[in-house]
Amino acid sequence: MFVVTVVFEIAPGRMPEFLPLMRAQAKTSLDREPGCRHFDVCVSSESGSVFLYEIYADEAAFQKHLESPHYREFDAATASLVADKRVQFHRLLD
Repeated sequence: MFVVTVVFEIAPGRMPEFLPLMRAQAKTSLDREPGCRHFDVCVSSESGSVFLYEIYADEAAFQKHLESPHYREFDAATASLVADKRVQFHRLLD
């Protein structure tokens, strides 16, 4: 399994705009992408950050995610709401 973690630092005051878009993105990914197995959205209680934990069947499934219309729409819609974004890739141990 291919695991992706993402930390978004949200621009000050923009969290109320970002979260509904993020939640919709997670739900749509799970509903429409057979290779998307898990998609958690976590909010920091101490800072303006959002942490994602995503599991895909393999790296190809993640690439399909990045190419999907719903991801591209989300990325464009949130670009001005995000101050920083850090992405890491992992392999889930069996």
